[in-house]
Amino acid sequence: MSEKQPIPAQLPPTSAIDLPSNPEFESWFEYPVRVQPHHTDYAGVVWHGTYIAWMEEARVECLRSIGIDFADLVTLGCDLPVVELSVRYHRAIHLGMAVIVKIRIAEVTGVRMNWDYGIVSTDGQELYTTAKVTLVGLDRERGKIMRQLPPTVKDALAKISTLPNN
Repeated sequence: MSEKQPIPAQLPPTSAIDLPSNPEFESWFEYPVRVQPHHTDYAGVVWHGTYIAWMEEARVECLRSIGIDFADLVTLGCDLPVVELSVRYHRAIHLGMAVIVKIRIAEVTGVRMNWDYGIVSTDGQELYTTAKVTLVGLDRERGKIMRQLPPTVKDALAKISTLPNN
């Protein structure tokens, strides 16, 4: 008797997304990075965890660009911890290279914020990494998820979540 074997899940081929210079990336916030020695492993290839640090830096700067300073969030008693993270590494980035971390807010639902990322070459012709990150608003004092985001945060997020392609 022949039992059907489960088909393993497969990611789409990298060649399907090789050229991100299409309109999809046009309205995203951009955060430039140059690879420094401390970003890499012994072979001069960017260490996988560095990408996550770059994404957080880009997110903090994106929020700052719309008037949300992370220090102000702390003062308000609000934290935005990562509750879900998915990263796809398409190509290696090497010591000395310059890249752009592109970020956009995909969706805000209550206190949940979903962000999309793409790390691309400075000319937009090479795609190195894509990712999705979900944050939630957390009441720092109580250590519990907030019922709603502070009004200033909601208003600022509304500015970027209504951009074209968001």
